[in-house]
Amino acid sequence: MDKPKVFIDGREGTTGLQLWERLSRRTDLELLRIGEARRKDPAERKKLLNTADLVFLCLPDAAAREAVDMIESEKTRVIDASTAHRTAEGWVYGFPELNPGQRERIRTANRVANPGCHATGFITAVYPLAASGILSRDYPLTVFSLTGYSGGGKKMIAEYEASEKPPLYDTPRIYGLNLRHKHLPEMQKICRLQYPPVFIPVVDDYYKGMAVTVMLQNRLLNGKQSAEEIHQALTLHYAGRKLVKVHPFGYDKMIAAGTMAGKDSLELIVNGHSDQTIITALFDNLGKGASGAAVQNMNLMLGFEETQGLNL
Repeated sequence: MDKPKVFIDGREGTTGLQLWERLSRRTDLELLRIGEARRKDPAERKKLLNTADLVFLCLPDAAAREAVDMIESEKTRVIDASTAHRTAEGWVYGFPELNPGQRERIRTANRVANPGCHATGFITAVYPLAASGILSRDYPLTVFSLTGYSGGGKKMIAEYEASEKPPLYDTPRIYGLNLRHKHLPEMQKICRLQYPPVFIPVVDDYYKGMAVTVMLQNRLLNGKQSAEEIHQALTLHYAGRKLVKVHPFGYDKMIAAGTMAGKDSLELIVNGHSDQTIITALFDNLGKGASGAAVQNMNLMLGFEETQGLNL
């Protein structure tokens, strides 16, 4: 049987480089590559887009849409790592653990939108509560997300790793102050919320790893559940999942945002009491938050074992 042909469009970016590094070690795939001399040749790019069995788009939004328009082959399947298609009709959201049918939807899809990193943490915590009716669709959600600087791409990586950088880069920095972060539309749509959450991301001086924390006032929940009851609901939802685990209830130590760096799995930690709850999603922004999730989706789409090539 021929090996599936895979093409990474946008291999020079952070996610593209991560995917190339991961997939180049595998012997069950054939990676297609544009030679350096033809890297900016539209005809060669279009040829590879239509030759591949599966294409990863690691591009800015406009370029990702352009790439999709260039695909004429019915056999070419696409995983888009950009924001362009995460809420688009006809695209399957690439989070296999979302609900019992999502894995099969991804397995049979031609077009899959890879989730955003901040959105991954938020949706992992919120979707089960909204889908079960614990959380009302109009609940006033608040979330903050602490991330390593690699999430900002090549430019931010260069700024943080420069021999001389501004002194305040040594401290956590809050951004997205207009409250219109590009991950908000998928957070709202996938969780079927009436309103987007109030969301603040924070970047700090470490390379990778994320801690996304959702805060709840239990009196506003439909059943006024305690933190322990919310923990039980999340544990039930993710039971048997290979890449999402719920930490035992009662953890009372500090939570380090870099805990899951280098891994492709995600852990949920639930804390609180009868009146208030926090849910923290711990994962690697380059792993389950980007290239690791993309490889997981590819494995499903091409018929490989779901965790093939992933670091659990």
